[in-house]
Amino acid sequence: MDNPFVDARWYVDPIWSNKAQAETNGSKIAHYNTAVWMDRIGAIAPADGSFGLRDHLDAALAQNANVIQVVVYDLPNRDCHALASNGELKQTAEGSARYRTEYVDVIAGIFSDPKYASLRIIAIIEPDSLPNLVTNLNTPACQEATDPTHGYVANTRYTLSKLYPITNVYSYVDIGHSGWLGWTDNFGKSVTLIANAIKGATGGVNSIAGFVSNTSGYTPLYEPFLDSLANGSFGTGGGTQTRQAKFYEWNPHFSEVSFVLAWRTAMISAGFPSTIGMLVDTSRNGWGGPNRPTALSTSTVLDTFIDQSRIDRRAHRGNWCNQPGGVGERPQVAPVAGIDAYVWVKPPGESDGAASKELSFDPIDPAKGFDRNCDPTYTNAAGTTTGALANAPVAGRWFKEGFQILVNNAYPALD
Repeated sequence: MDNPFVDARWYVDPIWSNKAQAETNGSKIAHYNTAVWMDRIGAIAPADGSFGLRDHLDAALAQNANVIQVVVYDLPNRDCHALASNGELKQTAEGSARYRTEYVDVIAGIFSDPKYASLRIIAIIEPDSLPNLVTNLNTPACQEATDPTHGYVANTRYTLSKLYPITNVYSYVDIGHSGWLGWTDNFGKSVTLIANAIKGATGGVNSIAGFVSNTSGYTPLYEPFLDSLANGSFGTGGGTQTRQAKFYEWNPHFSEVSFVLAWRTAMISAGFPSTIGMLVDTSRNGWGGPNRPTALSTSTVLDTFIDQSRIDRRAHRGNWCNQPGGVGERPQVAPVAGIDAYVWVKPPGESDGAASKELSFDPIDPAKGFDRNCDPTYTNAAGTTTGALANAPVAGRWFKEGFQILVNNAYPALD
């Protein structure tokens, strides 16, 4: 089907829901769908008896759900430009073989069980992978990931090829976000690289249902006071462009909706079917609360004008770790033509990474490390503070204080 979310009965992950329910005002969002992350081989069928992939699929059947989202996230050299979510597999022939046989093949085998044929399984394919091959090849781990046999492209093709024959699986490939790939040069290179990667899979352009943006991100759907000005001039004379403000750095896409619709158009032009749709992760991009602007600035100084008008309150668009955002639009189907759904890929309340080295060890997933971009005291390469919240635990662990901020800053506000 063109949009697998139509008539969705969304699966509610009971593990996440119970955690949310236990928090102040958490009951206001505990009934929403969030994605299930398969972030290591051991997550598929945990040895400690905790919920694995089959348990989630069985729970979805028990709920009479027909849509469940599963994040496929264990590429060798995963998250090659960061440290907080490093994976268990290294970029070697052995790592690639393990990814395929112990991870992808096992997941595909479970998905293809006739028992689950009534479920529409939304597979979110490898967040933060292919975009790194466009912008971060100066990082050694990303350079390694260009390996033609064992790298990101080859293994993404393998994953798509294994999932393609399973008729109730709908794959959406990650495309970063507008603050990463929105610049004209990055955009064009990314379209070419990602299109070619998918075309090399068994099903070619039909291997996917579409693309997903803003996974675990904070970029707003719209900048209500600025989107219409993104490609115009500022002030008198026409010599200054609005997008040359420090916050946007000449990026013509200020928000996610314009970015994903432009991406969809570009991919259709590149040979993909017009039935492809987009997903946007809205779990944490609401940016409500008392600091949300309510009107366009009247300043005649460009950077001041932008800073007073934008709802994205980050110091820099590249700040990705534990930002004080807010719960965004609730999961919903076909909110805009060309967008299949707004979804919650990142479960609100789960950390992006440890706030300090002392908090960074995870005995269950020791490959995850400490990334200074998660340290609230660090000034990053852009010369701005990270904006990261203090006391955050290892990526994926429950972050009570972070959850409360997201709920308090929800936009639209929670009932």
